[in-house]
Amino acid sequence: MQRRTFLQLAGASIAAGLLAGCASHEAAATRRGSPAGLDLATFHASRRFARTRYGNIAYIERGEGQVALFLHGFPLNGFQWRGVLPRLAPYRRCIAPDWLSLGHTEVAAGIAVTPQAQADMLAGFMDRLDIAQADLVANDSGGMAAQLFAVAYPGRVRSLLLTDCDTEIDSPPAAVVEVIEQARKGRFVPDNLAPQLADKSLARSANGIAGLCYSKPGSPTDEAIDCYFRPVMATPERIGLINDYCMSFAPNPLAGIEPRLRQLRVPAKILWGEAEGIFAKAAPGYLDRVLPLSHGVRMIPGAKLFFPEEYPEIVAEEARRLWGVG
Repeated sequence: MQRRTFLQLAGASIAAGLLAGCASHEAAATRRGSPAGLDLATFHASRRFARTRYGNIAYIERGEGQVALFLHGFPLNGFQWRGVLPRLAPYRRCIAPDWLSLGHTEVAAGIAVTPQAQADMLAGFMDRLDIAQADLVANDSGGMAAQLFAVAYPGRVRSLLLTDCDTEIDSPPAAVVEVIEQARKGRFVPDNLAPQLADKSLARSANGIAGLCYSKPGSPTDEAIDCYFRPVMATPERIGLINDYCMSFAPNPLAGIEPRLRQLRVPAKILWGEAEGIFAKAAPGYLDRVLPLSHGVRMIPGAKLFFPEEYPEIVAEEARRLWGVG
């Protein structure tokens, strides 16, 4: 599926209905570093908010010690990292925030939701939680924000693990141009997200989000679809914010960033899905060449854009290796 087929679905916006739950024995186990992923009820019950000038930033965390920040893709939220956080909690204080306009973050009035604003919000979020420095693990548009953050706040980055994401040579990628146009017309949610939330088998078909973004049968799960899509279409204001975020992907938010990336002196690693069909084939090699302390590229056979959700063990393995732990 090209993202245009992802956008050809028709339907109406569906009101939000957020799931809730209580932490269980399994939740306690994941806090101790069990490889079991977080289920949706545990994820919702674990949510915290950091009050910043950008709004109330939703996040979950596991573990303690040095901080690692996990930056999700679009249109997902921190639930994307549910399988990774428990695996890395024994080695880091693992925190997964929701971006402005996505997930459960409550955006303050008048705040922009552009990629640069996301990067600046991340700095404010770290200030609020008294985090001086962090390892960054990022996917998709989260990788774009991670690059912007790293060049704006280089002293606050300990390491950089990038998975399939925007690069200066390919932003916005051709597959996203139609997303931007749909958002400008106010059609992104009704023509795209709403039908897939109403029919989850559609979301898992070649004509849904699974066709381009997931490789394993059964992905994304019902609970993941609910968790990702419901919050962003809960109110007209939320729909307006996600349209604003889509529209901010053009013109290229990474234009001119290469010289500053070349100045970074932090260890980096690039993980990339071999079957990923949105970003340029040259993108992982480009990042490897541009980042001075890159540890190279690892290609994941058969994997697509959101492979960190499907192959959390690979992300955890490479993060430990990059961090020199475990």
